[in-house]
Amino acid sequence: MEELKEMEVLRNGGDDGDVKVRVLVVDDSPVDRKVVGMLLKRCDALFEVISADNGKKAMQILGLNEGNADCPVGKGQKIDIILTDYCMPEMTGYDLLKAVKENDCPRSIPVVIMSSENDPQRIKRCLAVGAEDFFLKPLKAQDAQKLKQYATLTGPTPKAGTKRKLPVDMITDTKDSARRPRLAGVAVG
Repeated sequence: MEELKEMEVLRNGGDDGDVKVRVLVVDDSPVDRKVVGMLLKRCDALFEVISADNGKKAMQILGLNEGNADCPVGKGQKIDIILTDYCMPEMTGYDLLKAVKENDCPRSIPVVIMSSENDPQRIKRCLAVGAEDFFLKPLKAQDAQKLKQYATLTGPTPKAGTKRKLPVDMITDTKDSARRPRLAGVAVG
């Protein structure tokens, strides 16, 4: 019931107008889903969490059902980032990652894999297919903060003429004109 309530909030959008980072948490363990959801909400009030207990349900939420290669952006659910467990029955997190990355959608959804097993070959394989990162369970607060960096936000766009605060990493600390602001580690010109 809570999962349906969270999905309805996302369909209707938030009333507060804040940009939300919508995280689809996919894990077959109800305890792990709950822990990750609580960690994300505690670390940043701007996280909205949607849960799925397996890869197939995640595919349905994303609008990527078998045989349907449509872009999930046109569907009811707009997801900014997927955080999925690696080991799950029926469809692994790796299989979900491949399905999302093989989708022809112009806006690729970032995928972060999590696992309790620190297997370098598994990590390398996931990163090679396009995973943004690989987190070891249990997740930590700094992992939650990293998720914001990877997310492609889908919230409301600021109105023209409104003032916005620049993130600290975009403000130059010298008056040297040769120095350019940085956005996620990329020079803006």
